[in-house]
Parts: sequence; structure tokens; C-alpha cells
Amino acid sequence: MTSVPPQVTAAVHATAERIAELLRPCADASVRIPGAQWTVGEAAAHLVLANELMAALAGGDDRPYGDGTAGSLAAANAASLEAYPERDPAVLAEGVVRHAKAFTEAAAGRPAEQPVLTPLGPMDLATLGSYLVAHMLGHGWDIAAALRRPHMIDAAAVEATVPFVMTAMPRVLSAAADGHTACYDLRVRGGSRFAVTFSGGAAEVTPELPGRADVTIVAEPVTFLLIALGRRTATGAVARGKILAWGRKPWLAPAFPSLFTAP
Repeated sequence: MTSVPPQVTAAVHATAERIAELLRPCADASVRIPGAQWTVGEAAAHLVLANELMAALAGGDDRPYGDGTAGSLAAANAASLEAYPERDPAVLAEGVVRHAKAFTEAAAGRPAEQPVLTPLGPMDLATLGSYLVAHMLGHGWDIAAALRRPHMIDAAAVEATVPFVMTAMPRVLSAAADGHTACYDLRVRGGSRFAVTFSGGAAEVTPELPGRADVTIVAEPVTFLLIALGRRTATGAVARGKILAWGRKPWLAPAFPSLFTAP
């Protein structure tokens, strides 16, 4: 029996601890997240709740949370925050770490292929671990930006999120994907490579190219994740050399993120 891959487990622990390091000395949890409605305290409280939820799912609990749509998840987030008023950064730091550890402890005794029903639909336990890392990194980035502190995203952590990104992509298509037909060869610089093929209003994500790609996109790791999570745009990344593209239809590259609604 295999469990969650060790690199994902390591990323769960490291990311939770890096977020806690941001929160412990924080004197004002009411600081707003740039470009968002949440404060640092609300984002941290959300992480505590989400980590606890994913630990429960890893342990086999059935915990419905929205229906996978952006609106239902936003409503579930708002309701859970209202029911959990804790905003002390030090308390929240402890909760983020404690529930992250609870996740890996619960997952350690179960097979990586164990099916789990998550807020973004069914996935296996290993992918749930990848989801947890991606979720923490996204909100950890927000908290770091609000506090004007260095973020915790690095290439190893990004690599741990790729299974989740691959699983989520077909589930979060935007209206722009309707009628779109193209094959994308996506590469994380120094890391993973996979293909995304659009046809008939759907997207198929595969570890190998099904044929010739229309465009190859290579992204620097941090940029890859921030765009996937809706924290950055492709246009700015291309201008800074963080994304390179070539192939038969290189003009498809800048609009690629618009084919999805970031989870």
C-alpha cells in the first residue's frame, strides 16, 4: 500500500510552517489582502478551516462543502468564517500547522489511490494532498503580500501542486473554452510536463502529448502556480520573460489562462 508521496507530505508541512512564521509576529490581523475583500485574519482563519476539512477528508469523513462551483464555494467560505470568529494570528498559526500535520497523519495509513470527495469534486488521496499544498500556497502568497513579507512558494512546492492542477483544469473551464479546439504542451521549467487538449467544449489533461501540439508553453515555476491560482496574468509574465511560447500557433499562449476560472 502506498500513501501520499513524500514530496507532497514535505510540502504540506513546510508550507504550513512558513505561513505560521508569517502569522506569529503579526500585530494587526485586520490588514487587507491586496485586491481582495478578506483581511489577513480572515485568510488565516480560512486556512485553519480548510486544513481541518482536508484532514477530515483524508481520515475518511464525508464532509460536503459547496458543489464545486465558484459561487457555492464562496458561500461556504463565508458561512464557515462567520461560524469561526477566531482572528488572533498566533492562534491561527498554530491551527494551520496542527491541521496540516493531522492531514498527513490521517493520510499515512491509507492508499494514495483512495477516492475522496472534495470541494472540487472527486479525486484520489494523493491528489487531495496536492490540492492542500496549492490551497495553502495561494492564501499564503496573499498573506505575505499583505504583510509585505517574502512568500513561501518555491519550485519544490510548485511541483507538489501539479497533480492537483492537472485534475482541476477540466473542472474549472470558463465560457472562453466553449468551441475552442487546440492542443497545448505545458511545461514547468525544470519540472513537470503535460498536455491539455480542447475539443467540443471540454478539456482533457494527459501526461503525454496525444499528437502534435499547437503551442508549447514553458513557465517559470512560481509564475506557473500564480497564474493557475489567478494571482498573476500571463501578459505580464510574458513581458518579464517568465513564460516562453513557440509552435504552430504561439499566439494562443497569452489567452490560455482565460480558458479557466481559477479555483
